[in-house]
Amino acid sequence: MKKAIFTLIISIYSFVTCIAQKDSVELPAMDKSPMDMCYYPANYPVLKISDKVTEPLLARVIYGRPQKNGRNVFGDLVEYGKVWRLGANEATEIEFYKDVKVDGKKIAKGRYTLYAIPNPDSWTLIINKDTDTWGAFRYNEKNDVQRIVLPVRSTTKMVETLSMTCNKKSNGFDLVIAWDTKQVSMPVSVK
Repeated sequence: MKKAIFTLIISIYSFVTCIAQKDSVELPAMDKSPMDMCYYPANYPVLKISDKVTEPLLARVIYGRPQKNGRNVFGDLVEYGKVWRLGANEATEIEFYKDVKVDGKKIAKGRYTLYAIPNPDSWTLIINKDTDTWGAFRYNEKNDVQRIVLPVRSTTKMVETLSMTCNKKSNGFDLVIAWDTKQVSMPVSVK
């Protein structure tokens, strides 16, 4: 009987020790450019849990948020005339939950990657079929769904961290992208 109790105690101790070791996994440090997302309608998940949704979910953007940190952003950190992942780390992705029009062209419901080619006075925003990709290293122009040339506007306040938001319009929304002292807006309308 004593031997059975001793064996049970050793077994329980071994089990608890094994579980404790699994809980001590080394976790990565906080990323310097954390991932964020924006929705249209804005704050959709909060509206949904509070039963205040007045219109259906139309889009979600997931992106890495690099910081300026005293650096010269456009023309230096983000080179003019070259494809940029439109954020940091993974390439920025946009998901449309129904068919939409972007700058008047139909885009089918689905998930896409957003890239940009910034220039001093305009950015070319690119909607591309490739998803789940890091940076713009494997960008393939053959998978472009649409390219939109957008005018660059200067902001009155410096934006330290790349930021995106969806501003409501009568027929959809504008995806507003701002960083440093620059801003562009991509028009999205409901079909």
